[in-house]
Amino acid sequence: MADEGSFRKEWLRPFFFYGNNWISLLGGAITTASAMVLVGFWIVSFFGHGGSSNPYLGIIFELILPGIFVAGLVTILVGILTRRSYLVVTDQVPSFFPEISIHDPIFRQGLDFVVVATLINFVIVGTACYRGVAYMDTVSFCGTTCHVMSPENTAYHISSHAGVACTECHVAPGTAGYIHAKVNGTKQLLEVVFHNYPTPIMADNKLPAAAATCLGCHNPASFIGDKLHISSSYANDESNSQTYSLTMLHVGGRDAFGRLSGIHGAHMGKIEYISTDSSNQTISWVGKTESDGSVTEFTSGDPKKPVTGQRRTMDCIDCHNTVGHAFNTPEDALNKDMTLGAPSASLPFVHKEGLALLKENYGSPEVAQAKITAKLITFYRSQYPAIWNSQQAQVNAAAKTLVKIYDSNIFPDMKVGWGTHPNNIGHTDSPGCFRCHDGSHNAKGSKTITNDCSACHNLLVSGELHPKLLSDLGLQ
Repeated sequence: MADEGSFRKEWLRPFFFYGNNWISLLGGAITTASAMVLVGFWIVSFFGHGGSSNPYLGIIFELILPGIFVAGLVTILVGILTRRSYLVVTDQVPSFFPEISIHDPIFRQGLDFVVVATLINFVIVGTACYRGVAYMDTVSFCGTTCHVMSPENTAYHISSHAGVACTECHVAPGTAGYIHAKVNGTKQLLEVVFHNYPTPIMADNKLPAAAATCLGCHNPASFIGDKLHISSSYANDESNSQTYSLTMLHVGGRDAFGRLSGIHGAHMGKIEYISTDSSNQTISWVGKTESDGSVTEFTSGDPKKPVTGQRRTMDCIDCHNTVGHAFNTPEDALNKDMTLGAPSASLPFVHKEGLALLKENYGSPEVAQAKITAKLITFYRSQYPAIWNSQQAQVNAAAKTLVKIYDSNIFPDMKVGWGTHPNNIGHTDSPGCFRCHDGSHNAKGSKTITNDCSACHNLLVSGELHPKLLSDLGLQ
């Protein structure tokens, strides 16, 4: 044992001698500091506080920090080899390497440097990691760091969930959700680096189940009852005639007596489906588990042909698919903004001209901005010079709004256009409810998924100029 200990000392002496240079000492400080941060993270993770809500946490603590640790080791070796080479060339290699002792002032000076540098690096590395993790939990990181997410980021800020962090909906809680998000996030990062990302970017059933995300804030079983929905639209005539539609939506839910009713009530329980496309717009099979445990199967098309595909359990996102990223149709977007006052309905044919401009293909946002503005101004200067002279401000405001609508929905470089991301609530602009409630999904015994309109809503007013019901409610 004595010989073994003597051998170790003899081996370590040249290592510490050659390593006593500022390059190796700095490498030792970097290695020690990164190791301390890693060990601290592992301890915190062991007790269940590893910040698993962040899908990129593993990139820092399992890729970047270990890389810094290895870089520190390489720096130590570089310093040793550099100093040894210098001493050999200058013939300054000692015949006997100094003994390793705390009493040696040179050794103690190097040790002090390592200790101080380690503490400084520990603070720097630890703070950088903390700030990095905190930043990667922000909407800014998710939406703007990668330019390919511009459509989703823009649509997020005009959605009903604009105040909810991305990770709240896109990362399921727990270890499994963390691992899935980390793997998926790393894959997406590599796709962006190597310009191999899909265009457009679609969810493609990759979101966590609503039970792990949505139900943290919402309770679909709560009784909402009926809800009055009021919408307005403008005609393509010269006066942009405004009409109103009022619909009573039977949202329903579970009442105080436990009875299910309405839209939510009809979709409680276990419902499965098979779609023939990744965006779930064509559903060929629906299976509903009844209260007695039996399953009623509804198929669309030839019932004798076997239905193949992955079964998915229906949840909130299958209908409320645009709550986090709101993409509009040009008609809806223009009607909403005209109701708010811009474009002003006082401008002749502004609805007709606005729709035509929005539906043109421009190729880029810059071209769209220039042409939309120029064409709208040209229209009023040539066709309605009196309007142009008296309402230039309204025309310019209308052009600005049209550009904003276009920029919020059209992203040519990502191949996102009108209708790329359909809204499954309703059935006016996309199949939506009719994906299942189309009257052609049949089960054995002539049972059919209902397509009775009154089961979900009653149309109280449809396209009226001055509906009396609005006056009776004091809303007009």
